[in-house]
Formats: sequence, structure tokens, C-alpha cells
Amino acid sequence: MKVFIAEDELPALENLKMCLNSVGNNIEIAGTAGSVMQSLQWLNTHPLPDLILMDIHLSDGLSFHIFKEGQVNCPIIFTTAYDKYMIEAFEYNCIDYLLKPVDAGRLSAALNKYKNLQQHFINNYSSIIDYLQTSKKNKSRIIVKKGTEFLSLKLDDILYFFTEHKLVFAVDKDNRKFLCETGSLADVEAMLDETKFFRANRKYIVNADYITKFKSIDKSKINVELVLPLNEEIIVSQENAASFKKWISEV
Repeated sequence: MKVFIAEDELPALENLKMCLNSVGNNIEIAGTAGSVMQSLQWLNTHPLPDLILMDIHLSDGLSFHIFKEGQVNCPIIFTTAYDKYMIEAFEYNCIDYLLKPVDAGRLSAALNKYKNLQQHFINNYSSIIDYLQTSKKNKSRIIVKKGTEFLSLKLDDILYFFTEHKLVFAVDKDNRKFLCETGSLADVEAMLDETKFFRANRKYIVNADYITKFKSIDKSKINVELVLPLNEEIIVSQENAASFKKWISEV
């Protein structure tokens, strides 16, 4: 964990360093500053730390000015001798508010709060990703248009999607062509299961179930053949050739 400390009083700074050292070995003090201007300069020229310990009264003013002058998107533990700023502090990424003199036990509890919050958001992020991946894989149909009618077409029945004249079409296993109700091929790609469909190039997305064979051609490009003949070849670019081979081997 990388920690930045904004503290203008040397004894308080040394106390925080001692407390951090006593809490654990996985804490690195990335930098320190004693004023608003020094803090802004450090934060603007270094990667954001994992956590900031910040005194509210710095040598040139309240540390709240740091947030008004620059973007600070990491958690803050405020350290101060005054309790009157507590409500305002929680407007600025504050996860805890420690009154001076700070002791190792109280700081340790604040760091544990940070770790618990961090784990909570990691778990939530993983849950969101899992949900999106599951919902994508569970999507089995797409709405298409044939003439004046709207149809619900099984994705399993679609050989490929393609774009033409800024419109997106789907072609099914019976070689029927349908207009998709989407703005672009990228919109279609976003709703498809990537383990089953592959964006071959700017014009085509192909279904693995209907690929009969493929072969390397000039400059390591790949020519993909489907169960039904097309008016033009489907060519995977040299840049995407390795990704295609990996994808098709894992289907």
C-alpha cells in the first residue's frame, strides 16, 4: 500500500511514520508535503497513492483547497486537532477522521476500514463483470426486421453479421438476410458471446459453429470459409490473426 502524507508539523509527521511502521510491513510512504501547494505539486507529478493521510491545517491554508484545485480520486484519512471540520471532511473522499495525537491503534483501525472498503469494491466489481459476462452468454436472441415485420431470431441460427451502407444485417443458416435494429456492428458485437462470435474485420462478425475451414494467406492474414458461400471473402487481418487462432482453438 502506497501512502502519501500531507502534514506541516514535523513531530506529527514523524509520529504518523512511526505508527505506519508499527502497523505493517506492506506500507510504503510514497511522499510527504507540508503545504497545500507542495501537496498539489506532488499529486500532479506522481501516480496517485493508494491512500492519503492529510492534516486539515497545513502551513498555507486548509487542505480542502487541494480538492478544489486538483482532482484527487483516492481515499483520504484526515488527521487534525479540530473536530469542527468533520462534516466537511466527508465531502472529500474521507473514509476516517482521526483526532491528534494519532496513535497506532486508531490508525490501524482506520487502515483496516480502508482494506475492507477496498475488498468490498473489488468483490462488487467482480460481481458486475460476472453478471455482464453471464448475461451476455445467456442472451439467445436478437430482434431483426424483415420488410415491415419484426422477428426474434436465435443467435445460434446466425452465420454472420455484416455491415453495408452504414446498416447492419444478419444472415441465418438458411441464407436469409435480416436488418438488425442496431446502430453499428460494434453495438452488435457488444451484445454477443465472445466465445461464440468473432469480429473478423470492420465488416464481418462470424459464428464459430458455421466455420468450415480457414487458411493463411499473404502477410499472415486468414481467409475464413463458412458453410454457405459469400459474394466476397472474409479476411482476418494480420493484426487479428493470432487472436482468431486462439479463439477458434478454445471454442
